[in-house]
Amino acid sequence: MFPTQRFLALPFILSLVCLQACESDHPPLTLVQPDSPVDQAVAKRLVDVFSDESKLQLSLSSRALTDEHAVDALLDGSADIALVSNSMSYREGIATVIPMYPTVLHIGQTGERQSENMTELLSGARVFAGTEGSASRVLLQRLVDRSNLADDSFSFVDRPGVNNVPDVFVVFAPISPGVLRSQLRDAPPFTLVGIGSPDSIGSGSLVDAAALINPYFRPFVIPVGTYGELTPEPVLTLAVDKVLLARRDLDRSLVYDLITELLRVRPALAADQPGLFAGLKGDFDPSRSTFVLHAGAQAWLQREAPSVYERYSGVAEVVVTLIVALGSASIAGARIFRMRRKNRIDRFYTEVIRLRSSVSDDSSDAERASAIVEVRNLQNRAFELLVDERLAADDSFRIFLALSNEVIEELGPT
Repeated sequence: MFPTQRFLALPFILSLVCLQACESDHPPLTLVQPDSPVDQAVAKRLVDVFSDESKLQLSLSSRALTDEHAVDALLDGSADIALVSNSMSYREGIATVIPMYPTVLHIGQTGERQSENMTELLSGARVFAGTEGSASRVLLQRLVDRSNLADDSFSFVDRPGVNNVPDVFVVFAPISPGVLRSQLRDAPPFTLVGIGSPDSIGSGSLVDAAALINPYFRPFVIPVGTYGELTPEPVLTLAVDKVLLARRDLDRSLVYDLITELLRVRPALAADQPGLFAGLKGDFDPSRSTFVLHAGAQAWLQREAPSVYERYSGVAEVVVTLIVALGSASIAGARIFRMRRKNRIDRFYTEVIRLRSSVSDDSSDAERASAIVEVRNLQNRAFELLVDERLAADDSFRIFLALSNEVIEELGPT
C-alpha cells in the first residue's frame, strides 16, 4: 500500500475501532411480562434498574403471559428470560438462571364462609386462583386431585368483580401486606385460612402431601400478626421460589453477566421492597430447581472453584516429591552398590599385599610357588565376580590386575 493510501485508510480504521468500542457486549434481552400484578411490578422494576444501572439492557414482551405461556415463549424464541414459579413442570430446552424471591400461597375466604378443611372450603365455592396456567391454579388443581374432590364441586372465577365476587381466593404472593392487597384490590373483606394446623407438619397432612407431590414446595407458617387482623393465629401454607428462567441455548457468557448484574443492582431492586429480594444470593442451591441449571449459571457457581492446575497442584507436588525422593534413593542406592563393589576389590588388594609381604628373600621356591598360586586364585575369583556383575570392570579392577601380575613376577624364582 502506498503512503497516500495508508493515510486515507487510517480514518476508516479508526472509525471501525470506535464503533466496536461503543458496541454493547450483549444484545438486549426480552423479559416475558408476567400476568400477576406483583410479578409485573418486579419485571418493570428490573427493566428500569437495568436501563439506569447496567450495561445489560432488558425489554418487556408486549403481552402479559401466565407461567405456562411464558415457558412456551422461551421455547419458541419470542423471549429470552422469564420470571416463573418453580412449581412448573419440567420442560426440555429450559434452564434455571437464578432464584429471585420466595412466594407464599395465600388462601382466603370471603364473607361469613367458614370451613374446617379444604374439601369444605371448596365445596360449592366460586374460586379465584389466577388465570388458567398460573402457578396458583396449577397448584390448586394438584391439591384437588390429591383430595379426591370432584372438579364440578366448585367453579373458577377468572376476573373477580362487583358482580362476580369469589368465595375463595388462592394466590401466590410474597409476604407483604401491600403486595397482597394489590393482588386482591377488587376482593371483598376476607380472612386467611391455612392448610391444617402448624402442628400437622410431618404427620401426613395435606401440606405434607402437597410437598411430596412437588418437592420444590416447602411448608411455610405465616406468623401471628403478619397481616394484622387477618392473621390472629399462625397460618400453615406452602412456599415456592420465583425463579428466573432462560432458553437453554442462550449464550453462556450472557447468562453469567446477567447473574453478575442482578447481584450488583440488588440494592436498587430492593429499594421499594427490602424484604422481597433478601433471598437473591449468588450461592443458591441448584438442586432446588425444577429445571436444569443453565451452563452460565453453573459457571457462576463455580467461579471460585480451583482451576485444573490448582485442583491437581497438590497431587503434582506429591508426585514431584516422590520422583525426587525416588531419584535420590536411586542415586543413594547406586552409591551404596558402588561402595560395596569397591569394598570387595579392596579386600583383593589387601590379600595380594599380604601375600607379597609373606614372601621374603629367604623364602624357598615352594613358598614362592604357593604364594603365586594363591594370587592367581584371587585373580580367578575376581574374574568370577566380574562375570556375576558383583565387581565392576573399572579402574579399580584394572589396578588390581596390574598389582597382582606385578606380585606374581616379584614372587617368581630368584
